[in-house]
Amino acid sequence: MSTFLSKELQKGLDDARASDKRRKSRLKVQFDGDMYPVLKMWDSGFSVESDRAPQMRGLVDLFDGARHLSRCLIVASDEENGELAFEFKRSTPVKERAPVDFVRIKSAPIALLN
Repeated sequence: MSTFLSKELQKGLDDARASDKRRKSRLKVQFDGDMYPVLKMWDSGFSVESDRAPQMRGLVDLFDGARHLSRCLIVASDEENGELAFEFKRSTPVKERAPVDFVRIKSAPIALLN
């Protein structure tokens, strides 16, 4: 049995798969004030759709929905199957609180009462 699909049908299937990936992905990358959906993410990088995102290079922010995950320095590595892959040169996780330069004592009072 032969499985032959016309070029139009194959393109339609590929577009549907890419649309499904974009819709399911909560991860987004912010570059120059614009947000782009992240298709895949791994330890050393991530990929976006090549025809929707510009050639990004430099400092970007990664978000999971509205939650800021990390600030990353990236460089484009390769393009394959409509996905543009980026590698992290540096990835710094975002903290909820500012760092302190002293040791917090767990038994210290929370507030002072007069």
